[in-house]
Amino acid sequence: MTTVPTIKLNNGIEMPQLGFGVFQVPDLKECEEAVVNALQAGYRLLDTATAYQNEEAVGRAIKRSGVPRDEIFVTSKLWVSEFTYERAQQGINDSLKRLGLDYMDLYLLHQPYGDTMGAWRALEEAQQAGKIRAIGVSNFYADQLKNLELTMTVKPAVNQIEINPWYQQPEEVRFNQGEDVRVEAWAPFAEGKHNLFQNETIAQIAQAHGKATGQVILRWLLQRGITVIPKSVHKERMIENRNVFDFELTATEMQTMQSLDKQESQFFDHRDPVTIEQIFGSSLKQLS
Repeated sequence: MTTVPTIKLNNGIEMPQLGFGVFQVPDLKECEEAVVNALQAGYRLLDTATAYQNEEAVGRAIKRSGVPRDEIFVTSKLWVSEFTYERAQQGINDSLKRLGLDYMDLYLLHQPYGDTMGAWRALEEAQQAGKIRAIGVSNFYADQLKNLELTMTVKPAVNQIEINPWYQQPEEVRFNQGEDVRVEAWAPFAEGKHNLFQNETIAQIAQAHGKATGQVILRWLLQRGITVIPKSVHKERMIENRNVFDFELTATEMQTMQSLDKQESQFFDHRDPVTIEQIFGSSLKQLS
């Protein structure tokens, strides 16, 4: 089984280029089994979050797997309801407790709302204390990332954002990479929207390489220098998603993939005030 390549984050920590996400796997038993299967399939990067409500299952799976802790790169995220300095301190400790771990490899601010500066200060201190090896953000646009960089001491190591064939965000990717912040793609398959897996253009590229459409999408992201965390509860698909390091897309194929960009989020606009209030309002009001 081919080892997943790693990249070096801006603080020197090694991170696998391909990982396994557990978003929308709220059933703890199913999540635990999926993570055990993923680790058995050779994944070494796991991505969870407080908001996913399955950190406990991820922790149990790590213990069950028999894989040494220092071989697994564990990521979790702090929700906006904890975005003050004091609440973030408690949130970090709560994540560690639920995971049953002494440290996390990467911890992210899940969204760019609330007291991000206060929460970030708590992350910086937790990193200094050895509770977190690397800290980063998720869903931050370029100006929000730059504001954090200019205000705080530690630069984010990772920015996890939505990237898929329908929403490619080339300017955001370029900005982050230019800042030496690793881009990590969530929803790489856009949850199959617009019949992604039946798309003829991607299918033709897949056929030329003897691969599945999902494998072509993952390869396209990897070749853009993006870390990716596909999710599946099916072991065969986990193995298929991992098997993307034995082929390469041509420059023409990369351009063809680029032509698919619909330039719109497949989920929601993180800058629409109405959407922000609908999704995050109740969490943010807990801070007052």
